[in-house]
Amino acid sequence: MSHFDKLQTFRHKAYRLMGNGRDALFDLMDAVLTSRSVSSLAELSLSPLFRRQWSSVYESLQDSDPPRLKLMELYLEQIEQGHQPVLAGDHTAWSRLQAETLRERTYEHQANPMSGAKPITLGQGYSTITWIPEKQGSWALPLLHERITSAETPIEKAATQLRQVCQKLASRPLSLSDAEYGCAPFLTKTADIDCDKLIRLRSNRVLYGAPAAYSGTGRPRKHGDKFKLNDATTWWKPDEALEVEDEKWGVLSLQVWHSLHLRQVASQVLSDL
Repeated sequence: MSHFDKLQTFRHKAYRLMGNGRDALFDLMDAVLTSRSVSSLAELSLSPLFRRQWSSVYESLQDSDPPRLKLMELYLEQIEQGHQPVLAGDHTAWSRLQAETLRERTYEHQANPMSGAKPITLGQGYSTITWIPEKQGSWALPLLHERITSAETPIEKAATQLRQVCQKLASRPLSLSDAEYGCAPFLTKTADIDCDKLIRLRSNRVLYGAPAAYSGTGRPRKHGDKFKLNDATTWWKPDEALEVEDEKWGVLSLQVWHSLHLRQVASQVLSDL
């Protein structure tokens, strides 16, 4: 089957999954994908691929309710079998400072380039989990992209999305996460999910090694020596060390320590690279 035939089959399946307003919604999606930049939602109705009146833009969004989980299953059908799928999750903010009547505006973290400015904005947060098909490049397939409500946290939403995706995959994936998820709540909520997790840790994190053997007096220790990521004097000899040469970055030195854990979740053992 050619790439064009695969795309056509995918579009037909996606169209059948849409509910009310599917024709206008499908045209709207084509307009979004082919428009380089727009300053307002109404501009999308000017796209030659949007074959309806401008008011249909709003009506399609108001009347439609795309089945996110069924569409996710359709996306997962595009993943090649025989290789470990690579997933990536992240939390981003959509700043809406002037939209005072917007439902459920929340305080969101947003990096600010101005020195001394607080990295906070008002708006809505979104959690996204994607499939990364290539080792190089920026192309990715979003599997779930959902708003984080005021009753949820980014950690809870990310854990739920990871669980929903992994339950539908045929093979055990590798999940990549930023430092926001290198914390005890995320490790606890994802402990029983069938996936490998590679999570970046903040440089000021403090980990602990395995405790010494029980001395027979008092309560058994849960934690061993401190391992401060930003203090090399607290590092002991790595359990594994490896040097590899990368075409882009040159010689890379990798060090691995086993049996490290966060203080709040001693049962969740980490391997820190």
